[in-house]
Amino acid sequence: MRWLESGTRRDMCAALLALGEARGPELKRRLERHYDDRLDSKRFYDRLSALESSGHVERHVDGLDDIYSLTERGERGVRAQRQWLTDCVETADENEE
Repeated sequence: MRWLESGTRRDMCAALLALGEARGPELKRRLERHYDDRLDSKRFYDRLSALESSGHVERHVDGLDDIYSLTERGERGVRAQRQWLTDCVETADENEE
């Protein structure tokens, strides 16, 4: 699975980079505030599970809570995506001049 095929998966990783780690409901609320819309819980957790399976996110248990964080692979993906977006914007800016 390529995590880049889903904007939601990318955004989950970006939010986890900012947060460091988060419980599932906390991450879901952060994305819902960003999107200004509710996310379907099953689809949200399916995507989170896919990120875990692909090695972009790791989970550990703290009491009754699952805590999620980025792996090195996930962080590299977010940073590479940021660089690509920056390059695209800079190229567009240069083309406007």
